[in-house]
Amino acid sequence: MIANKLSKHLILSGASALLAGALIAISPLTAQAQQPTVKIDGSSTVFPILEVAASDFQKANPGTRVTVGVSGTGAGFRKFCAGETDISNASRPILAREMAACKEKGISYIELPIAYDGLAVVVNPQNTWATRLTVPELKSIWEPGSKINNWSQVRAGFPNQPLRLFGAGSASGTFDYFTEAINGKSKSIRTDYTPSEDDNVLVQGVSRDKGALGFFGKAYLEENKTRVKAVAVVPPGKTEGVLPTDKTVQDASYQPLARPLFIYISTKSAARPEVSKFVSYLMQNGAKFSKEARYVAFPAKAYTSLMTKFTRRKAGTIFGGKEEIGLTIDQLLAREAKE
Repeated sequence: MIANKLSKHLILSGASALLAGALIAISPLTAQAQQPTVKIDGSSTVFPILEVAASDFQKANPGTRVTVGVSGTGAGFRKFCAGETDISNASRPILAREMAACKEKGISYIELPIAYDGLAVVVNPQNTWATRLTVPELKSIWEPGSKINNWSQVRAGFPNQPLRLFGAGSASGTFDYFTEAINGKSKSIRTDYTPSEDDNVLVQGVSRDKGALGFFGKAYLEENKTRVKAVAVVPPGKTEGVLPTDKTVQDASYQPLARPLFIYISTKSAARPEVSKFVSYLMQNGAKFSKEARYVAFPAKAYTSLMTKFTRRKAGTIFGGKEEIGLTIDQLLAREAKE
């Protein structure tokens, strides 16, 4: 009898211990699920800035989670306009079709430029001939229907070397901006190239092929200077090539491939303390985070002005659903957003 009671006691004690252990194991997950969370997704180009900002913010605010996805500008807007994220990163302005999608779902947004970037045109380090390329030459390579597949076809004097192309995928804002700037129409491009929304894949492709040519954000060039090298781009109407540097991007001499980068904040999400606090933290430290991520920061006064715009919660975009090439920070700040 005593043995039976002892056995039952041990069984019950063991069950209690297992239940307690299960509760202990579950409780962190439950706490995490209840933790205030800021959900961000979008551009792979803008990702490094938000990654640095999210890491710093969470250290200063351990009670808040900030998740940052990298699905590309277009895919990021699709999630944002479906109400799945609080903030959308974008390497180009929101387009008319995306504005319509957001409006249909009742999503209004605050548009904030956060830094400048230059799109780098890059070649393999073994390429000794293409030190500079003109915009017409780039167009002849990348335009729809182009049959150029050898460097000798690009310019007289270039070697008989097969040309292989690597560039942003169609879900990327970099793709939209590059095609608009070089080919004159967004998304207008030849189809026989290797596309990816992941800039690291493009770096890898160019670094492995002597005849490769590619394009992606300047920050990834900075991180991979031993694996790829930049080509100087000759702006329209000029004769000298210009390399993508902080100075040439900021003073707008690197044209037509210098561009602003953006975040779009849902006005509904902005009403939540954790989202408002994160955006304020980002703008107050915008120059620091941009430099850490190897992008071109705005002047300090610009971030102050942008913080004022966020505080006013002025919804809409200054672009009207269209891409624009070559805007300076002063021109960006001078405009008022419209829904």
